[in-house]
Amino acid sequence: MRDHVRSQQARCSRQIRDTAGALVHVSEAPPACPVCGGPTRVQKTVGRHGKTLEHGEFEARASVHACAGECRHPPGHRVTQRAVSLTKCIEPGRVIGYDVMVFVGLARFVEHCQREEIRAALEREHGLRISSGEISVLAARFADHLEALHHARATALRAELDKDGGWPLHIDATGEDGRGTLLVAYAGWRKWVLGAWKIPSERADQILPRLREVVARFGPPCAIMRDLGRAMKEASTDLAGRLGKPIPILACHLHFLRDVGNDLLDSPHGELRAMFRRLKIRPALHTLARDLGRQLGSEIVQAREAVLQWQQCQDEAQPLPDGKAGLATVRVLVQWVLDYAAAGAGDGMPFDRPYLDLYERCHQAHRALSTFLQEPPSDRKVRGAAHRLKRILDPLDGDPAFAPLLRQMKARTVLFDQLRDALRLNGARDSRRQASSPRPPSDSQQAAELRDIRNALDRFRTLLEQQRPARGPAQDKREAIDLILEHLDRHGDNLWGHEISLPAQAGGGIRLVERTNNLLEGFFHTVKHAERRRSGRKILTRDMECLPAAAMLAFNLTREDYVTTLCGSLARLPQAFAQLDERRRADALTQLVDRQTHPAPAEIASTSLPAPDRKLVRSDAMTTRILNAGGRAVRAVATAD
Repeated sequence: MRDHVRSQQARCSRQIRDTAGALVHVSEAPPACPVCGGPTRVQKTVGRHGKTLEHGEFEARASVHACAGECRHPPGHRVTQRAVSLTKCIEPGRVIGYDVMVFVGLARFVEHCQREEIRAALEREHGLRISSGEISVLAARFADHLEALHHARATALRAELDKDGGWPLHIDATGEDGRGTLLVAYAGWRKWVLGAWKIPSERADQILPRLREVVARFGPPCAIMRDLGRAMKEASTDLAGRLGKPIPILACHLHFLRDVGNDLLDSPHGELRAMFRRLKIRPALHTLARDLGRQLGSEIVQAREAVLQWQQCQDEAQPLPDGKAGLATVRVLVQWVLDYAAAGAGDGMPFDRPYLDLYERCHQAHRALSTFLQEPPSDRKVRGAAHRLKRILDPLDGDPAFAPLLRQMKARTVLFDQLRDALRLNGARDSRRQASSPRPPSDSQQAAELRDIRNALDRFRTLLEQQRPARGPAQDKREAIDLILEHLDRHGDNLWGHEISLPAQAGGGIRLVERTNNLLEGFFHTVKHAERRRSGRKILTRDMECLPAAAMLAFNLTREDYVTTLCGSLARLPQAFAQLDERRRADALTQLVDRQTHPAPAEIASTSLPAPDRKLVRSDAMTTRILNAGGRAVRAVATAD
């Protein structure tokens, strides 16, 4: 079957190539004048070059009809009409067809292919040769058309959202190194991107107009989920106030937990990191591991086998082996200490405390060395390597500054872990896995769990108030407890309200909003992972700056319910784009008036060096102008003297 399909594809590809450059005569019945309704006559015949997936590459001859009564609209411009069959498959004034644009757009923004991959696929599968630069142009035009179609179908999309009894609005922004800030409004239950914009920076005056634009198109949300940032807080509060109806504004539980943890642990963890850097323990461990690896040389494979046998011995007091096996054993011990990041879950601060894990491993390795060296190995090199490692780790036990810092770190870690247990959040990765679980718990189960979590958090708060020392030497514990209580007072009202009552037409009952913003966080993770896969770059500063905001809407095309509402199917997307352009040409004057009456929200360039300014600032002309002006000032002072 696969061979048959491939043979048919090859045959169709050959047929398309054989018809390349064929001359096509477009013959249509004379249309009526759109102004007066009278007859039209042929004004001229024009040639047109075209490239489509359906027809391949061709040359067309088509007639241009003009009103026989000399109608002019607007004044001074004669009313003309071109062949409808061509405008349905190719944009006016262009060569590339709508189906080619859709092919390129899907490959770029849904499949995340590179330009050369798309160009090669077009030539291999459809016999069309298009330059890499034209691929970029088509991708940008696809994003523009998709955004315009998304706005044009807003009424139908809103009707689908209303069937669910409403939609929770998730809002967040992302970027790379402070550039390419991308704001996204997300419908949580449908998992649709409703709007995406490039904004200069994450500020309330830039966020609020975009949120109002989404509400104007899709109606007011039933809830708003946000992070704890001041800009998001102000924008969501202002939006709910302007709507004039009670809308729960929910704070992400994970952001709340991370915010508390960072405030609790950043200071002691930073001091612990500074102490490790002052003692230069990590560089010394890296140097020792490198030196031992050089001593083992080509015998590293046999030495690893010997270490494996040594590890499998059940005797806890087994001494270090001699020879290459002993050097390899010391090297593995050094590597075990340096692999302290494996002790964490990979969620970063405050869920992972890497330098606390490093201290614990150093301390455990130091104690193990003390045991191993009670019966020192007879091999001088192995004994020297073990003593060298012990000398590197000795300052950890000898430095008196470590003890109070570790007590503070561990006491605050206990408080943070108790808060995490009350909220039942193990970390960002676990939360993302729960949000994307194929079989999530029912709404009633989630509602019961939320009530349990709220009760657990209330009990934890009561416990903190009871444990808070009023006076005495326990100042750090008092400050830590006060910090947690302050966060609970500030954000407590926004931590609850996830149960949304559904109207009767939506089936009644309740439906819950996600208690974290991980749907949108996971969406951003997917976007950046796709861009890294496409570009091969880890740092996406330039990629995020150049990525059009409308590209976020392309992720909706992986949602069957969205595609059905937007255009029926992906195969009908080119036709939908053609109809959209036809309506836009007919409504061009109306759209111009709308733009003048309702201008787009002004953007305030608040970043230090946005992309448009960078060309001006870094130009040779700007440098020359400044230097010349400075030179004139110096000469003027010299002349005055």
